[in-house]
Formats: sequence, C-alpha cells, structure tokens
Amino acid sequence: MERTDRKKRFLLIVLVAIWALALGVVLFFSLTRTASAAAKQLPVYSVETEEKTVALTFNCAWDETGLDELLAILKENDVKCTFFVVGEFARRLPEAVKKIYNAGHEIGNHSMNHRDPVKMGYADLLSDINACNELLYSLTGQPVTLYRAPSGSYNDDTVAAAQALGMTAVQWDADSVDWTDKTPGEITDRILKNVGPGSIALFHVGKENTVAALPDILKTLKNEGYAFCTVSDLLPEGETRIDRAGRVYPERSSESGERR
Repeated sequence: MERTDRKKRFLLIVLVAIWALALGVVLFFSLTRTASAAAKQLPVYSVETEEKTVALTFNCAWDETGLDELLAILKENDVKCTFFVVGEFARRLPEAVKKIYNAGHEIGNHSMNHRDPVKMGYADLLSDINACNELLYSLTGQPVTLYRAPSGSYNDDTVAAAQALGMTAVQWDADSVDWTDKTPGEITDRILKNVGPGSIALFHVGKENTVAALPDILKTLKNEGYAFCTVSDLLPEGETRIDRAGRVYPERSSESGERR
C-alpha cells in the first residue's frame, strides 16, 4: 500500500511539473509576441496637429517628364515640398536634382536602386541608404535627414537602419496612386478625399496627369484653409510618440500639460 502511495505521489509530482513547464512555455511565447509587437518599428505616416497643414511629397524614381512645369506650378502657388530621390535617378539626372533643390524644395532619400528593402539585410540597408545620402549631398551640399522606402515596403530593420543614420523614415497617408496612370480628376479626388491636418500626400515625378491635377488640388486645399510645408517642417520638435497608424504626436510635459 505504501509503495502504491509513493507511486501516486511521484506521478502527481511529474504531472504538476509537466503542467508547470507547459504553462511556462505558453507564457514565454505570449510575452515574446507581446514584446515583439510593442517593439515594432514604424515610419511616419502623418503628424498630429491642430493646424490645417499638409506636406506634399514627390517620389523621383523614373524620369523627369513634366518637372519644369511641376516646379513652375509650385513656385506660382508659393508651395514648398519634399522630393524623395532614388540614387540612380540622381546619377542619371543630376541637373534635375539641383533644379529641385535650387527651387527651395527639400530633398529626401528614396534608396540607391529602388530595391525592396524587406529583401535586404540590415548591413545592406545601411550601405544602400548611405550611398544615396552621399550622392545627394554631393549635388546639394545639404545633409539628407528623411528616408522613404521603395514602394512603401519596410520592416523593423528598414526603419532601424534609417534611424541609425540619424534619419526619419517617412510614408504617407494620402496616396494619389498616380503611378497607375489615373486621370487628373481621379488623382484630385483621391487626394482631396484623404487629406487632413498633418497629412503627408504622395505623388510621383514623371507623371503628366499629376502635373495636370496639381493646380486644382492646390487651389481647392488653399480655399479650404490649408497651408503647405516640407515634411521636416511638418514634423514636431522635441520628444514625440507614434501610434499604431504611424501618426506622430508631440509629447506633453507631465508637469505643465503643455506640449514639449
């Protein structure tokens, strides 16, 4: 009888140990997933602001078709934008980059060769972004502080690589989808429907319908009380936080309740 009781106690101890081990494994993976989700790196999609301000951005990846007309429209409306330039574009068309910069617009990094950053390792990302930075700096004499991933494709390494180089990764929350050859009316409708205070709007250089749509977009947004600025001017100063949608908020002082 005593031997039987010892066996039962032993089996009970083994079962408890197995149960505790299983529970530990479940908790470990649960905490790992939670920590991973909390640590996910996000680029900036928009900025929280009470002011009706929007940053127009143009990706330069293919050709310079319509660039002179585009810059003329922006100058006529006293609008400054951010142009995200691919290194290969800058290498083939250095005068186009200088023309954009000399017109008072901000130059951002759109990678060296427009490769998918998700398919690149961290070291390759650093090398790619830095190579484009150096080329753009050689043309403008201005350090580059903004990075936009090709095709909007990114992962934690993409954002971390940009940050390691002292840059801010930037996406958008209002997409013209002009690269799909939308009509000027469709481009206008998409932007006006999606723009809000603190928005970052996406267009592309080399698209005739974008140039055709731009005057209407600028006029309508101005009539609605919007002002335009570069991405760097849109970003808040001081400490910030970013929500799951990639919207950046200025941190508030815990003592005064005022924004830092």
